[in-house]
Amino acid sequence: MRIVVAEDLFLLREGLVRLLKARGFEIAAATDSAPGLLGALLDCRPDLAIVDIRLPPTHTDDGLRAALTARERIPGLPILLLSQYVEQIYAEELLADQSGGVGYLLKDRVFSDDQFVDVIRTVAAGGTVMDPEVVTKLLGRRGRGDREPLSRLTERERQVIELMAEGRSNSAIANRLFISEKAVSKHSTSIFAKLQLAPSDDDNRRVLAVLAYLMSAPGDGRTPPSH
Repeated sequence: MRIVVAEDLFLLREGLVRLLKARGFEIAAATDSAPGLLGALLDCRPDLAIVDIRLPPTHTDDGLRAALTARERIPGLPILLLSQYVEQIYAEELLADQSGGVGYLLKDRVFSDDQFVDVIRTVAAGGTVMDPEVVTKLLGRRGRGDREPLSRLTERERQVIELMAEGRSNSAIANRLFISEKAVSKHSTSIFAKLQLAPSDDDNRRVLAVLAYLMSAPGDGRTPPSH
């Protein structure tokens, strides 16, 4: 698997490169700026981009913008965002084209190389992975004024869709909730119906369901400080 890494902090960038190489990945390019990222993605056309949201030149959302621009030109390009912050708009924009192959991890929530590699493989394969902390904080921003159709979800269905947003498979969801995979499938079908997602490819419907779930959480409009 060929990967482009974009991280402006030298030690973190080199650490990612060494880790990925040690786990058998090929580094197509490693860059420290948004322009460098965009150029590398368009030239190398990697299997995955690992992107710090806040890159030079402005250290705001340059990394995200470069990645989304590349994804417009290379539809379905898998993107894994790394950030120190939970920002709803970033999750929304990353998921907006509804094609999957996206991830959003908080840097201080990556606890092991095995966990990180699992996320890389999931996103590269077209899956959607949201850090549990991202999901939890977005969920916490929802008020009591939730509108249909998400408000029709049962408590168990909310648990299932929250775990979907973390990128978990039906088997993993079943293990977490101590229910059968058949029960997870039944809850998923009910979720899709309540969200009015017509039968199609299951993975695509999961992405759409996660998108609807995350989009339901109104942000507070604040921009976190740059690192």
